[in-house]
Amino acid sequence: MTRLQEQTMQNKTAEIDILRFTTVGSVDDGKSTLIGRMLYDSKGIFEDQLRAVEKTSSKRSNVGDEGIDFSLLTDGLAAEREQGITIDVAYRYFNTPRRKFIIADTPGHVQYTRNMVTGASTANLTIILIDARKGILDQSRRHALISSLLGIPNFIVAVNKMDLVDYSEEVFRNIEKDFKELVSKLDLEEEQIHFIPISALKGDNVVNPSSNMDWYKGRTVIDVLESVDVQQNIAEKPFRLPVQYVIRADNDEYKDFRGFAGLVSSGSIKIGDEVISLPSGMKSKVKAISQLSGDKDHAIARESINLVLEDEIDTSRGDMISKVGEEPSMAKQFNANLCWMSEDKFNPGKKYLLKHTSNKVKAMATDINFRLDINTYEKQSVTELGLNDIANVKFKVLKPIMADIYSDNRITGSFILVDEMSNNTVAAGMITDII
Repeated sequence: MTRLQEQTMQNKTAEIDILRFTTVGSVDDGKSTLIGRMLYDSKGIFEDQLRAVEKTSSKRSNVGDEGIDFSLLTDGLAAEREQGITIDVAYRYFNTPRRKFIIADTPGHVQYTRNMVTGASTANLTIILIDARKGILDQSRRHALISSLLGIPNFIVAVNKMDLVDYSEEVFRNIEKDFKELVSKLDLEEEQIHFIPISALKGDNVVNPSSNMDWYKGRTVIDVLESVDVQQNIAEKPFRLPVQYVIRADNDEYKDFRGFAGLVSSGSIKIGDEVISLPSGMKSKVKAISQLSGDKDHAIARESINLVLEDEIDTSRGDMISKVGEEPSMAKQFNANLCWMSEDKFNPGKKYLLKHTSNKVKAMATDINFRLDINTYEKQSVTELGLNDIANVKFKVLKPIMADIYSDNRITGSFILVDEMSNNTVAAGMITDII
């Protein structure tokens, strides 16, 4: 391997080793302050930005020991600052020597639960903040449920504002016990969850270990963020390439050229592999794999590629290319967990536009199997859904979609619903079983 090839491989590894995480919690639990503290203590902010925040912080009372209001480092909209709340999903970027991070800072108000779903949909980890003084609230329950349904593989339960309860171990252990009882009803394993007592304002156990809680022997927030598995063996799953574009040459020399471009959702592919295009069912072999940086002999999940096949087959945008023997299901009816995001009621029988990977189909819900009670997680029988309701719903589509169960593949197992009249996104869905 040449030095250039080694550098390209290192760059690609660095690009893929990005942890996407989201912060959720009730109003005023300290999400923005936590992110600001992480950016500050990990040296993830520019000096001019820091000077501007220091100047503004002098007018506020909510400042840390450094005289900085850390929430100002993340609340980017003037309207948010005036209201004292975060009202949209704000994406932030920083890195440490060990990893790059993309943060989705989501709002805590219940009416913005749909924003939380958006921010968490691609996350590898979620940080659920709990105010040590208040304990587990309804929004904590809602966020834990949604995070579980979204298949987020790692959780940090950060019990914040420990400085306001005299760094009490008893307070922390009681919240830890209550949360474990809560999630015992969800499909979560104990090793997925990390409980950490913190003070975002003071900096305890965020980046640096706390000297105020010598009873806590675990890791800091940043330690967990740097060490959790990002790939989750996604490259070992069946190969999926939702076709986004069919690329044809615009000159006579390459007039027969045809490539299929898209983002590899899972698995891996190499030259010579036998593939099948769905729904046509036509088969061929991989002739070439290319990217903007040049041709390559293989590709893995999360890479954008252009796939050239040996044969000319019937494939267009919205189709799915997979390896022969690893085909996804051709789903015409399925059950799905649904997060309803519209103020309009959801009723079975109405038609929607279902967007799945690069595909769009007409869809209709035929039945609401059950709604989940946000407090008890019990299944309820209902005939309609309201804003922020979470339910399991039976769907049928006008033409089959090439899908997987969400727990097997978060990309090919998820979809959104669009109201055809308003063109608004009204729901996010996760396929639980294919009928």
